[in-house]
Amino acid sequence: MAATLSDKLKRLLDRPVFVTVVTVQPDGRPQASPVWVKRDGDDVLISTTVDRRKAKNLERDPRVSVVVVDPDEPYSYAEIRGTATMTTEGGPELIDELSVKYSGRTYAQFNPASAQDAQRVVVRVTPERVVGTLGS
Repeated sequence: MAATLSDKLKRLLDRPVFVTVVTVQPDGRPQASPVWVKRDGDDVLISTTVDRRKAKNLERDPRVSVVVVDPDEPYSYAEIRGTATMTTEGGPELIDELSVKYSGRTYAQFNPASAQDAQRVVVRVTPERVVGTLGS
């Protein structure tokens, strides 16, 4: 069953705030990565490449947590627990949109070596539960 994000959490995710995405390694251990994020309704979108560990983990096991900490209120946080789906459709567009949001430049301008990146993937996290002080 899908969960909804609070208005406060939505406003925070609409800002250029870094989040930590946590996936499950093949041996069951957690793997955490700080990433850029975009919100689409109550879903959370991140960009990665097909060859990165988080994409491989999510392909095998789509369970994911996204941890959001308000940089202005470091004791305010939310953990968005959910399931991820991945697609290559819209991958280059999403990384450009995120790069503009976070750096003010396209991804190629922000990271000129990006031309050598593997294929981009859009990861869509559909929340199933939201916990923490920003969750309500």
